[in-house]
This record gives sequence, structure tokens and C-alpha cells, in this order.
Amino acid sequence: MTAEGRAGKRGGRLRRLLGRSGTGGPGEDLAAEPAAAPCTRIGDCASASAGRPVVRVTGTLREVRERTVAGMPALEARLDDGSACLDVVWLGRGAIAGVEPGRSMVASGRITVTGGKPVLFNPRYQLQPRGQE
Repeated sequence: MTAEGRAGKRGGRLRRLLGRSGTGGPGEDLAAEPAAAPCTRIGDCASASAGRPVVRVTGTLREVRERTVAGMPALEARLDDGSACLDVVWLGRGAIAGVEPGRSMVASGRITVTGGKPVLFNPRYQLQPRGQE
């Protein structure tokens, strides 16, 4: 089997395990774009983790730092919308262009509670243009 064939096969298996095609098709579990649904206040969605629905939140990044999780790099940011704060963590990423304190962002995904704090792991996100914060 060629390297290209193996890569395609692995990608298909990963998509099946995650239950998402990444194409925005009918089987898509998450919204195709963060702008597809209305935003929820972080204070409202942090306590409603029962069933872990997909939420869309918006706010300003207050802190951004790199850390290590299980020996892998992770980028952690604190998103604040005025009602509460939410930790947003991208696993396997040491930095993301444009993700910096003071920047506005829309993020969507499933919130989990880790260490008593709400966390959004590997969300879909959209940075807002500068000057529209």
C-alpha cells in the first residue's frame, strides 16, 4: 500500500472515531462555523454542562499562556464575556497566530468541568477583526 493510501485510511478511521467528517455535511456533530448559532453567556453555559451540548460563546481573551499537558504542548487562554470566565485549551499547540490577550474571539464546542472550572478543549474558533472588540 502506498503512503498516500495509508494516510487516507488513517484519516477515515480518525473521522469515524470522532464522529465528524469535518465537511459540514449532515453527519456533522459540531456547527460548521462558529457563527452558525447564537452566542450563550459563559455564566449560563458553565453551569449547564448536563448532557454537554455544543455551545457558542464570545468574549475577550484575558490571559494566554503555553503549558504542558502529559508531556505535550498546550495553549491555554482565559475567555471573559463579563458574566464569567472560561478556560479555552488547544492541546498539541504551543502557539496560534492572533490568539493574544485583548483579542475578541468566538468559540464553539463542548464544555467540560476540569478541576472545578469550565474548560473548552480544542474549540472551533474565529478571531474577531481588530478594532471591533
